[in-house]
Amino acid sequence: MRILIVEDSPEIAEAVSLCIQLRWPEAEMSVAAEGGLAVRMLEDENFDLVMLDINLPDIDGFEVLRRTRTFSDVPVIILTVRGHDDDQVKGLEMGADDYIVKPFKPRDLVARVNAVLRRSQTPTFQVSQPRLKRGRLELDFAAGEASLGDRIIKLTPIEARLLYVLMEHAEDTLSSERLSREIWGHVVEDTEQLSTYINRLLAKLADGPSGPVLDTGSGYRFVSPN
Repeated sequence: MRILIVEDSPEIAEAVSLCIQLRWPEAEMSVAAEGGLAVRMLEDENFDLVMLDINLPDIDGFEVLRRTRTFSDVPVIILTVRGHDDDQVKGLEMGADDYIVKPFKPRDLVARVNAVLRRSQTPTFQVSQPRLKRGRLELDFAAGEASLGDRIIKLTPIEARLLYVLMEHAEDTLSSERLSREIWGHVVEDTEQLSTYINRLLAKLADGPSGPVLDTGSGYRFVSPN
């Protein structure tokens, strides 16, 4: 289990890390003292949970959460001194999974982390082939990257799942409902969330004036690049 603590206070980051590792000794903890760094880490690496402070030295935690939700559904717990009801409502409406006000009780923190992790568990994404190749595009699902000609494209976990499903059903038009069910195990009601992931994938795969994934209006279709 990998957890990212976004906190500019070394003392608080250490206290949170200690609480979690006493309960989950195998947990791998990472710390980001700035919001911009946290977003870059979340784009480049896989985490199972984010503990997010609001008061950060560059961009605040709300902006970190907003940017993160454009490409990842990683569970996020806001951990902050800001206990005003408006802040709590704002954080939860923006996509946080829980909101904890400092100072916290260690047992309460562990219980809340456990609850969020339990809720976030989704069916394991099964792949029949670890590598797929269609035309010039090859996907290495385990490595989380694709190659298009001599270009290496790093993918987030959701992007890798999306591309795998599209490539596995190459030339078929897949609806948003079908895609979300394949990726998350259920239909996602927020279609904008899925559209955001797809648009980011399209931008990464763009090859000249177009890319290998087409938005047909009624769904999405993978076309093998020559």
